[in-house]
Amino acid sequence: MFKFLRRREAPAEPVDVQAEAKARAEVFWRRWDDLLPEIAGALGDSAPERIESLVADALAEVHPDLTFAIEHGEQAVYALVISSQADPELRPYTDAWMAAAPPADTLWEYHDSVPPVPDPTEVTVNLRGEKYPLEQVRVVAQVAEDEGLVDVAVYHPGFAALDENARRALTFLPLDATLGERLAADRIGRVETAEREPESSIGLLELRELVRELDAR
Repeated sequence: MFKFLRRREAPAEPVDVQAEAKARAEVFWRRWDDLLPEIAGALGDSAPERIESLVADALAEVHPDLTFAIEHGEQAVYALVISSQADPELRPYTDAWMAAAPPADTLWEYHDSVPPVPDPTEVTVNLRGEKYPLEQVRVVAQVAEDEGLVDVAVYHPGFAALDENARRALTFLPLDATLGERLAADRIGRVETAEREPESSIGLLELRELVRELDAR
């Protein structure tokens, strides 16, 4: 059910980004309300592909570079998740979209960034045909108080068997799963891949606590 669609047309530069984002978000939510019966029917038939283009077209009117997913909700049955893919220039659009969103109910909830998973240590990543439990991830975290950032070195024992691109993916996936897209973008600074397990390392849940404490200051 997890689907991201990217719209690649270049948007016109708005004169007032905040006002433009607010107006576009309001249009989206009116269209979403009109589409809900058709969306509910497609999901009820286990055929989300029937409405992917409809939702993509509606979201493209907010901003062409936003992506979306319809997945199982944390509290509701379904969640509509949009993502800026950590692009700060898209933040006004995701902020306006969320501000105009209807209240969550038992059927739908809404997220303006990919949320963290409840417990990343219970997640296993499938990569290159192999399974990599995130409970095996160890992190060295160095807090830069003056910048409000945490620099990290990430280690997984499976790194040795992976090529550079796959190691990079397995470096960043645990951070997004632990912190969520927005907190990771805001508070994680330099990210390195550790080839050997470093000393004085912590687990992902300890990293989450550390970063959330920094973010709350």
